[in-house]
Amino acid sequence: MKALERLYRRRIKDLVVTHDFARALVSVSHSIGRQVGVLVDRAGNISHVIVGDRNRIVIPDLSTFRYYPGRLKGLRCIHTHFGKKGLDEEDLTDLAMLRLDAMVVLQVQEDGLPGRVEMAYLLPPNPDGKRWETISWDHSSKVDLSFESFVLGIEDQMESRMALKETDGYQERAILISVVTTGKKSDVQYSMDELRRLAESAGVKVLDTVVQRVSRYNPKYLMGKGKLQEIIIKALYLGATMLIFDQGLTPVQVNSISELTDLKVIDRNQLILDIFAKRAISREGQIQVELAQLKYMYPRIIGRGEAMSRLAGGIGGRGPGETKLEIDRRRIKRRIAHLERQLEDLRRQRRERRKRRKRSEIPVVSIVGYTNAGKTTLLNALTGADAYAEDRLFATLDPTNRVLWVPKVGRCVLTDTVGFIRDMPEDLKVAFRATLEELEDAWLLLHVVDVTSPYMEEEIEAVNGILAELKLDDKPKIEVYNKADLLTLEERELLEGEGKLLVSAKKKEGLDKLLEFISDKLACYV
Repeated sequence: MKALERLYRRRIKDLVVTHDFARALVSVSHSIGRQVGVLVDRAGNISHVIVGDRNRIVIPDLSTFRYYPGRLKGLRCIHTHFGKKGLDEEDLTDLAMLRLDAMVVLQVQEDGLPGRVEMAYLLPPNPDGKRWETISWDHSSKVDLSFESFVLGIEDQMESRMALKETDGYQERAILISVVTTGKKSDVQYSMDELRRLAESAGVKVLDTVVQRVSRYNPKYLMGKGKLQEIIIKALYLGATMLIFDQGLTPVQVNSISELTDLKVIDRNQLILDIFAKRAISREGQIQVELAQLKYMYPRIIGRGEAMSRLAGGIGGRGPGETKLEIDRRRIKRRIAHLERQLEDLRRQRRERRKRRKRSEIPVVSIVGYTNAGKTTLLNALTGADAYAEDRLFATLDPTNRVLWVPKVGRCVLTDTVGFIRDMPEDLKVAFRATLEELEDAWLLLHVVDVTSPYMEEEIEAVNGILAELKLDDKPKIEVYNKADLLTLEERELLEGEGKLLVSAKKKEGLDKLLEFISDKLACYV
């Protein structure tokens, strides 16, 4: 123990490893019959001393150390191997997964003296796709590589070749991952295309997409650990900052994957929640989104690192880390209860407004549809409003009410609602229940469809499914096929021949015909 503790007081100046330090490390390893390793920072200080068994060491959690795309961890690992064994696959995997400055192996000879030295280091992106290179010396006394200038040169090459200085306005860079057991190739592609659009809508640059088919989901990593490690290593070379999964991840899976990498790990549900959090403007919208986020986060609060370590502390093993988790959970529960009370007050106020509208007998027409179908643009075109609209998913979240004059009917209220999406997170549906309750009082629904979408039928089906869940599928409905200005003449004639109502909210084409349809539908109520 004293010999191990003395290792912390040593300092490795300039070289990859000095002969004196190699002798000290090999000596203690030989005397206890176990592999011993150290983590050394750029200044040559020992940050960790690791004792393993005879065949391997386990590197501790390094999430508190720096992470920046194109840069390395700032730590090199030096550890012993018995016999003539050099760098193995586990060493190389740790090097790449943890983005270490270098992985150095010292061979322990039978007489307890150091033998051959091998070092592996990561390479910048290159045409050959080679990820690491190795250097070896016959003896620790022959190591002559100045490490600091060497590793800084490697980092400079990495950063320049990844072109990470050009952010292109994106805050994050991601690899999209889908793990499927069944399903058509076209369905998987549709899902991944939508995930890409969601990511881009959130300000994330998509660097690559990965689809893996498995016989069954891995309960710990969702996919195979080997494939996941391969993706994490690839992320290093692409300069990714996060992994986004198309499937929902359990709290255990999020924690397990996060233990393998410093990259942010999120799933489709969290991505949608993040988009909603960015776009919510009204107080009600912000409350609804925060409530959904907290309900999503609550079961996923699992501590990592020393600050949240579960130290044994008496009967039941409840240590300070566990207590910290309980405090966090209690705070979240109190915040959830507070937000639910606020939301109920807002819901009550909304009900009162709806009652007043009912007493005045003003017809209500609600616009529904898949996100980015052009609902807000249509509202602006019909009423002359200037509500915010943009060509991206979930550009607007807050409901908007405007007065619309309809022939033969007169004044009515036109309501724009939040866009729908396939597999909408359940917490989001619950949180936005107050907003979606507006649809219950609608006399007529305008289902806006993006006629240019290659997945038009799937999007129509998704919207109809959500309306059925809300028990609104029996309400009078008009399907409005928007963005007709982007169709060819042949496509327009074909769809019009099928009896579809084509409009262009952006160019204000076909609105007169739409108003006639609305008038005919509402006439039977007025």
